[in-house]
Order: sequence, then structure tokens, then C-alpha cells
Amino acid sequence: MSAEQTSRGREPGPELDRVDRAILRLLQQDGRASVRSVAERVHVSRANAYARISRMTETGVIRGFTARVDHERAGQGASAYITLKIVQNSWRAVREQLVDLPGVAHMALVGGEFDVLLLVHTADNRALRELVLGRIQSIPQVLATQTLIVFEETDQVPPL
Repeated sequence: MSAEQTSRGREPGPELDRVDRAILRLLQQDGRASVRSVAERVHVSRANAYARISRMTETGVIRGFTARVDHERAGQGASAYITLKIVQNSWRAVREQLVDLPGVAHMALVGGEFDVLLLVHTADNRALRELVLGRIQSIPQVLATQTLIVFEETDQVPPL
């Protein structure tokens, strides 16, 4: 692996200039923005904006386009961060089991007091309890969990 490869073992993406970063900020705020609108706002031609978005998509800088969801209005009234302590060197096996769980919105292998951080959204506290006690804690490599209930969420969207 070269020194330029990332810690995840992937080749680094393309160099991003000021215009690329401005395009990314706009698309993070509104993934449905038209190429024409993006081009006008970053002061490049439509063809240039289209080529830049295509390049960033093809190289994996842009991983996809998604909607920001109000989980409570979508019937997922309980949200929590769940920390896991896992058996050493079991991340890949644990990850395979976690990705299939309902409600998992984000998963990260982290350093510190715990090993894994999950963000989950469930219908209610009963469903959250079942997810943690019935599903996550039944994974053999999971040694301990801690559940942090989310009282209120605010999505941070990068400023223009």
C-alpha cells in the first residue's frame, strides 16, 4: 500500500479545488439542485459543472444523493447512539451482522473507550429496546453496549 493511500485502504480521490468544494457544499445543502443552478452559483459553465460532478461521482468523492429525513415524522420517534465494546479483531464479523439490523443509520469503528458507534432510528423505545437487548447484545463478539438516547437532533449542513 502506498503512502498516499488512506487508512481505509482506498486510493485517495482527485485533488479538489475551490470550485469542486463549492459544488460539494451546494449539493450537500440541496442534492436535487440542477446542474444549471449549481453552475450559476459557482460561476462556471453548465458543461464544466456537469463534468466536475460526474468526475467526483465516478471517483467516489460523491457517494450518492440522499434525502435528509425528519425521523419522527417518518415514524421513527426514537433515536439513539449506541456504543459497543467488541472482541479484539472482530470488527469485520460484527460489521456484517450490524449492517443487516433495521434502523441503523450510521456505523463507525472508532478509537477510545469503546470500539463501535452506531446511530439508530426506531419506531419507539420498545423497538429500540428490542434492537439493543435482543439483536445487538446477542452478537457473540459484542462484549458490552451503552445506549445514549437522542432528545433532539439538528442536521448540520455546510454553509455556503
